[in-house]
Amino acid sequence: MELAIENNVNKFVNTLQNSFSQGIYSEETRTQALEKLANNHFPTTRDEYWKYTRVNRISTKEFKVHHGEVASIESFKIKGLDAQVFVFVNGFFSEALSSYSDECTPWIAVLSKEDGTQLSTNVESGIFDQLNTAFATDGLKISIPKSVILDKSIEIIHIQTGREVIGTVSHYIDLERHAQANIVMSFHSMDTQQSFVNIKTAIRLKDGAQLVLTKVQAETNDNYHVATENVAQAENSNFSINTITLGGELVRNNLNIQVNGHNCETNLNAAYILKDNQHVDNHTLVDHRVAHCVSNELYKGVIDDKATAVFNGKVFVRKDAQKINAFQSNGNVLLSNTATVNSKPELEIYADDVKCSHGSTTGQLDEKAVFYLRSRGLSEKQAREMLVQAFVGDVLDKLDEPIRTFVDDILEKRFGWALV
Repeated sequence: MELAIENNVNKFVNTLQNSFSQGIYSEETRTQALEKLANNHFPTTRDEYWKYTRVNRISTKEFKVHHGEVASIESFKIKGLDAQVFVFVNGFFSEALSSYSDECTPWIAVLSKEDGTQLSTNVESGIFDQLNTAFATDGLKISIPKSVILDKSIEIIHIQTGREVIGTVSHYIDLERHAQANIVMSFHSMDTQQSFVNIKTAIRLKDGAQLVLTKVQAETNDNYHVATENVAQAENSNFSINTITLGGELVRNNLNIQVNGHNCETNLNAAYILKDNQHVDNHTLVDHRVAHCVSNELYKGVIDDKATAVFNGKVFVRKDAQKINAFQSNGNVLLSNTATVNSKPELEIYADDVKCSHGSTTGQLDEKAVFYLRSRGLSEKQAREMLVQAFVGDVLDKLDEPIRTFVDDILEKRFGWALV
């Protein structure tokens, strides 16, 4: 497929074309995406949606599509988690590294060309969505039948290896009426430099379905990550997502939720703990389209050194969406004078019978609290770590115990926290 790309994505797209062979979307859909790319551009700080995030660290690289080799995933698996495990290396599914039973094959499969023909994708959306549609190499299709409650979690491990390698994955999750599932996605890098993960996940929850999705982003600090989740909830459904960001030089999380049915519950929880020159940007949208629903959003950040964080969370309540309870909170602690955060919680409300609130706080650790803990025999380092852990604890405490232990181990290794 040869299409001329006439703007500033020319080099980026053509470089990928040179190493790309076959994707999961149909040729027609890929062609549409490439045509959109031909008339698109990488966002700049003049684009409101990307005002605080410069993507030139991604757009100027010459990424390639490349199969990688990983000998073992033991250090990446969540110990104690009873799960079916699916592994992707550089965006390609690895049967050899995965471990799952035959009982799950009727409802979990690697996406095929036929699936890619049927999957809906919005190529009108942003450039990274279009790049995903054009160059996605693999993904999972998870379809849980009516009233099925999975007794095991689904653990999806993504690993990047190699230099300037792109991993492009597209997942599809569909829970039928009253189905329930717990899905854990983790992201890691090994022997890699300046790799890029571009992942898109489409989630559809039918009447009464319940899904808990937990993401642990733990790549090294010279890798890039753009993630997009598009969620549609039908009536009586319950969706919870936990996003824990611990690594990555540049991380962008786009979370778009359409609450299409009555009596839904939506919970967004996130913690981002940054150091060095990391940059993490969380953009969320909860679109309440009908009445009698609840959403809760809690994002907390700890930013050290010259790291930067961005939070832009929007709750949209449409005209006929009465009786909505929507709460949004973003808190940040700066551990150095050079750390920065840009926080913009938003409410856009067109209904008059609602309870909605939002808030944002940014500050440093309470020196009186540090002094108090030191007077009880703790060192200054121990006192500060204890206060930081308490600050993000109400987010981390929402994780299941094996996942919490997994995250704690990363915090101890990466940040030297003496966990209490």
